[in-house]
Amino acid sequence: MPNLPDSLSCGEKARLIPVVADTSKEVRAVSIVLAAMTAVPEFARALMSSVGQNVGARASLQCFTEIEFHKCLEGKRCRPDGFISLERKGQPWRSLVEAKIGRAELDAEQLVQYAALAKMNGIDAIITISNQFTVLPTHHPLSLSKSALKGIELYHWSWTYIVTEIMLLLGNLGIEDQDQVFILEEVLRYLSHESVGISRFDRMNSEWKDLISKIQSGAPLSKNAPEVEHSVVAWAQVTRNVSLLMAQKIGTQVRIILSRAHSDDSVARFREDCDLLINDLQLRCTLDVPDSAAPIKICADLQRRSLAISMEVAAPKDKQRASSRINWLVRQLSKTASNEMYVRARWPGRASVTQASLTEVRENTDALERGREGMAPTSFEIVLVRDMASKFSGAKTFIEALEDAVPHFYEQVGQQLRPYVAAPPKIKDGAKPDAADPPPGDPATSASAGPALTVSTVNNLSEPIEERSLATGNEKSEGIGP
Repeated sequence: MPNLPDSLSCGEKARLIPVVADTSKEVRAVSIVLAAMTAVPEFARALMSSVGQNVGARASLQCFTEIEFHKCLEGKRCRPDGFISLERKGQPWRSLVEAKIGRAELDAEQLVQYAALAKMNGIDAIITISNQFTVLPTHHPLSLSKSALKGIELYHWSWTYIVTEIMLLLGNLGIEDQDQVFILEEVLRYLSHESVGISRFDRMNSEWKDLISKIQSGAPLSKNAPEVEHSVVAWAQVTRNVSLLMAQKIGTQVRIILSRAHSDDSVARFREDCDLLINDLQLRCTLDVPDSAAPIKICADLQRRSLAISMEVAAPKDKQRASSRINWLVRQLSKTASNEMYVRARWPGRASVTQASLTEVRENTDALERGREGMAPTSFEIVLVRDMASKFSGAKTFIEALEDAVPHFYEQVGQQLRPYVAAPPKIKDGAKPDAADPPPGDPATSASAGPALTVSTVNNLSEPIEERSLATGNEKSEGIGP
């Protein structure tokens, strides 16, 4: 029997090879993931940091399954799938873990009971795991009342998110211990097997087709209508899935960019996305790829039944002519497949945006100027436009098209673009100062520059900074902290 936290009456240490019934798929999968966290510190740090917990070298992490509590809800059988216990500098942090697998979805009533159980036993958080997606682990697929969760943190990991974290750790060679590498490889092999029941988000909501039909017919949309709310939720899940897919393809984190208000409040983001859908008939998302020239913007236009993927970069300011600035962009996209690609140029003042296909711009830079003689564009937006027609309303074909379009755009445009960097200034040709005359600002000719360096001054440079400052009467040294 392992050393159990005080709140547990019984429990089994999380095992990499759990002995559970064949029907207990959730318990088996949870046990394997939690055991890997205790065996591979980098994996534990990756997952726990997403819920605001730092697993340092001196932290103690224990994970359990098949748990029961001393204090239970009367008349209720509450047995979460797992339990995480983290000790840092004598400060405990505890979390229940509840998982669903396959097409099973989380149950709000069950989570309310677990929240009550957590309060009774002094537990800090609940972490849920399922095939449902959220933009951030701090957001949740279910909307629970604040009173039910008062004092309890609620987090969510999708199984695909866990798989992606493992792939990133293995792909970036962030683990030196080969035994730990072997453990993660085996966990990845297990979670990736089709019999386990882990799946990506591959189908929009059942009301998606009806929503598109209403928009095409010009029927009004209601903010609280199921087809609006469910489509917005599905959009959040599919864009999260796309960000994880991109992370797996390029081997680094790809995050969805949210405002601070939306990061802190998933409900506010949901309501704003509903408003965007009703007013503009669009769904939007922005991805952040590290070290790329600009964020990747994704727009699903439900009225036009099209997808638009784009990036915008500033034009080089040291090039005065419009043709020079346009050629700067075209050279970067010399290997880009021009089919479906367009370039938009933004101009100073109130001049309207101009647009031309990448093919046209390659052939003639005048295609973007269109009467803007004497002006130079301030920025360029490169856009992939994919008209989907009837396939747009397909619950599966819409997601398939999005999962194809975003990586294709990044390969053709995102990894080709570089932001403009001005060249360093050069020494100007002209009269050179006489060798006998010291250059302007030289200490020998500037009284305000202080005393000239002497041998004794150089020797004093070995003294501590504080002592030298006092000795010279300088009470403040610019650029040097206290």
